[in-house]
Amino acid sequence: MSSLPSSSGSVNGHTNHANGATSHTSSEAGLESAEISLGAGSQSSKYPANGFSQPPYQNHHNEEIVSHLYHAGFQSGNYADTILHVHQNVYRLHAIILSRSPFLAHLMSTSPQATGQRVIYVHLDQEPEVSEEGFAIALGYLYSAVSLNLIRPQNARAVLAAGCLLGGMEDLCRYAYEACRQSISVETIGGWVEFIDSIPSSADGSTTPNLPKTSIFGLYAQRLKDDVFRFLVDTLPEFLEVHQASSESSTSGPQGRDVLLQIYSRVPFEMFKTAVESPSFRVGTYLVTGRLDPTGSDQARFKFAKEAIELRKRGIARGSGAEETVVLAFGGGNGVGNSVHITRKMRKRPLWKVNA
Repeated sequence: MSSLPSSSGSVNGHTNHANGATSHTSSEAGLESAEISLGAGSQSSKYPANGFSQPPYQNHHNEEIVSHLYHAGFQSGNYADTILHVHQNVYRLHAIILSRSPFLAHLMSTSPQATGQRVIYVHLDQEPEVSEEGFAIALGYLYSAVSLNLIRPQNARAVLAAGCLLGGMEDLCRYAYEACRQSISVETIGGWVEFIDSIPSSADGSTTPNLPKTSIFGLYAQRLKDDVFRFLVDTLPEFLEVHQASSESSTSGPQGRDVLLQIYSRVPFEMFKTAVESPSFRVGTYLVTGRLDPTGSDQARFKFAKEAIELRKRGIARGSGAEETVVLAFGGGNGVGNSVHITRKMRKRPLWKVNA
């Protein structure tokens, strides 16, 4: 007698359809025409009733299922069929849940399964931005959105990196990216500048190119770079009050300018050049009356650039073997106003004269 199930039998209580799936060949099979028995007869409608897209008890039931999956499945590893190794950690997980991630689905499909449990390895030696905590939060998000509650400014970038790596979780990535963007501040800008400096750019540092899509952050890398740039050019000078005239400035005015100079002394050259050359970068451009002085803005940026370059000579500019200079061009490129230009060139090696 054959042990194969009959094609006319039932699977999971549904005739002829695996896992309860049904085929929809016409609009008559859609959810809009489904009749729901509420005890007082049946009704059908294509519109939500009382503001609910589905009965409240269904929402509660779905929440219970997701909660069970997260706590019993992810946190406890009960009934696991897949063992995942990453960062010296071992996770007992479930293939049907992991398949939500294209990255993990590919690993599972290409990993041999010699025993009852599948074993997969995630190697992150070349992805330093993906921390243990960030990867764990992204894994948990495959089971439940409760993982969003674990995102903090301190781990947001690592979560974003893990979410971009695993794929299939755009909501998590958007949430983590927003947490990253909001965490950019005077206190954290130094770390963000270091992060931007690690992002691939042009060889000569003369431009700010679009980032390669092979970066683990994908398009979010360019967004973060733009956010840091806008913070440096627009938000930071305003916050530090370095745009005010000396008689208007509070006691924090000169201190604010010093802080801005220190920050710009560590900014990567391409960003430093673009920021200082931008007319949006305002330092010391306001008169005592509070009115904007259009003739002083370029002069102020030129003076600020000279001071910043002097500081940069003691740091990153000196270490790179390059020499930076600033020029104030009168008349600008279009004959209107002045313009500030930052240039960079490699220092010439000293020539040694050899006597015969």
